[in-house]
Amino acid sequence: MSVNKESYQQLLADLGSHHITLVAVSKTKSIEEIIELYDLGQRDFGENYVQELVEKQLRLPKDIRWHFIGHLQSNKAKQLAPFIHLIQSVDSVKLLLEINKQGEKNNRVIDCLLQVHIAQEETKFGMDEQEINLSIRDYEDMKLKNVRISGMMGMASFTDDLNKVKSEFSYLKSIFDKNAKLTNADHAMTTLSMGMSSDYPVAIEEGSTMIRIGSLIFGAREPH
Repeated sequence: MSVNKESYQQLLADLGSHHITLVAVSKTKSIEEIIELYDLGQRDFGENYVQELVEKQLRLPKDIRWHFIGHLQSNKAKQLAPFIHLIQSVDSVKLLLEINKQGEKNNRVIDCLLQVHIAQEETKFGMDEQEINLSIRDYEDMKLKNVRISGMMGMASFTDDLNKVKSEFSYLKSIFDKNAKLTNADHAMTTLSMGMSSDYPVAIEEGSTMIRIGSLIFGAREPH
């Protein structure tokens, strides 16, 4: 299956006026499909599986900005540390500490998003609001030098009820706004990653700065 160029160009038009970053979700997609989209100018790509991402990174252009958007086990952070642009799915202080450790080994500051659990589904990962607050406090207290919390990410419930989706995104935006300024750091959190193929228009309305789109660009996902 090749890239849906019309859909891709429409997405760029929709997002351009809002200054929203488009991350093309390329998990299970071939090198050829990714190159096809790369040749259209896309540079931000998102992957869910560490081994698949590592293998693709070795074979694809070095100016691609790779985003890890799946659940990340602490013991696999070292595989991403040398090259990852943004880890969007940090769901514990333990993971944050491990990413910092691997960032130090690679002489890099690794940007991360804290994943917030906003859906009414147990299958989705992420921290609740209290855990988010504690994680940010720990991050400030520990003065981690090789990891940077640059924002938050969340996934809404998989439902046709857009009012429910809107409510969940609105809740995430409220948590983001409360913590947008890190009081003891020299930077602010600026990235709010929410919205996928089925719900990105609602995410835009609710203040997303980054959306993660797979099926609208590449077609339906193949089983992994």
